[in-house]
Amino acid sequence: MAMVGLFWITEDCVYMGAEPTGTAAGVRLTGEGVEILGHEQGGRSWGWGEVRGLDVRDVAVRSARRRLASMAFDSVVALITGDGEQPPYFTVRVETEADGTIEANALIAVTGGIHTPDEYELSRTLLARLADGTATVEELVAWRREEPEDVAPTRDQQVALLRGWTAASV
Repeated sequence: MAMVGLFWITEDCVYMGAEPTGTAAGVRLTGEGVEILGHEQGGRSWGWGEVRGLDVRDVAVRSARRRLASMAFDSVVALITGDGEQPPYFTVRVETEADGTIEANALIAVTGGIHTPDEYELSRTLLARLADGTATVEELVAWRREEPEDVAPTRDQQVALLRGWTAASV
């Protein structure tokens, strides 16, 4: 598995944010479509032909410098108090013709819970391309299958991957 932007990419599918375990909330993207997961919100899915739009809200976005400062502050607080916070959720919006717009929660997977502006905007662009069929989940999964299991892309490599996926044509 590897984190690229807002996407947790496995060899089989792509999760928005962290891959949920047990009955935790999440959103899974597969070659077939979009599935909402979790005890409280799960059980809904749509094929790509039914999806009209995908977007996200409630994602913490800061410059790389502000992101590092925020992470350092959070680490100091956790060290002093012994109380760390759980990563926050963000909202995934799935727009379908039949059901309208459905909102689901996904757990932020990036360290510190904060994305850079480039990661955020490129992730949103990729979501729009997935929804309109000009990009496919298979592109992301194929990349993951070709990468060594124990190697995670750096932040610069992640942004380069997102640029490639948002610029390429199907």
